[in-house]
Amino acid sequence: MKKNIEYYQNGEKIIKAGSEEKKMYIILDGHVMITLGEGAERLVVANLKKGDFFGEISIFHDTPRSANAIAQGNVKVVYINNEKDLKAFLLKNPSFAAKMVMILASGLAKTDELLMGKVSELKRARLMRDY
Repeated sequence: MKKNIEYYQNGEKIIKAGSEEKKMYIILDGHVMITLGEGAERLVVANLKKGDFFGEISIFHDTPRSANAIAQGNVKVVYINNEKDLKAFLLKNPSFAAKMVMILASGLAKTDELLMGKVSELKRARLMRDY
């Protein structure tokens, strides 16, 4: 996987929201900021460090990128660009696989919590409307 290494400088976009490329990245060195939106509308949703990963959804879903990934200082990443290579990587790196499962499960739990909150809001709005 040595050929799949890329380097980025401070402020450089690794992923641009709306792009169609299919790569998951693992940070080998440096820090990456994940943001939604641009300019005054920009919202920082994560600050990642060595050993963290991002862009994994693109491996499984054929949809445009939803966020930006921006290098904070000099960054070195390795990328995986298909499901087959990801499976091979996870089999060779079981501790990373365990970390990935924990992070993804945590993300699903947060998404579920947000969804349930929205369902409750809709129910309350319907009750108020029908009252």
